[in-house]
Amino acid sequence: MEYFVYIIYSKSLDRYYVGHSQDLDDRMNRHNSGRSKYTKIARDWEVKYTERFSARSEAMAREKDIKRKKSRKYIEFLVGKDVG
Repeated sequence: MEYFVYIIYSKSLDRYYVGHSQDLDDRMNRHNSGRSKYTKIARDWEVKYTERFSARSEAMAREKDIKRKKSRKYIEFLVGKDVG
């Protein structure tokens, strides 16, 4: 099985969200339909970055690593885009 770490961006909020999922299409559907607790405030989320992993534990560790940095600059470095 394949797992993804993803970074999505909402232009209306000017905010990034980092997560992991096995089914990225379904997860994006939930983000943009308001069925996700932390992203339901916006409906314009777009995938900006993904990484693939063969194990869920690896994806979870990478997600945690990105979030631990608490850095928008680092996220924008990964995404390769300065939204500023």
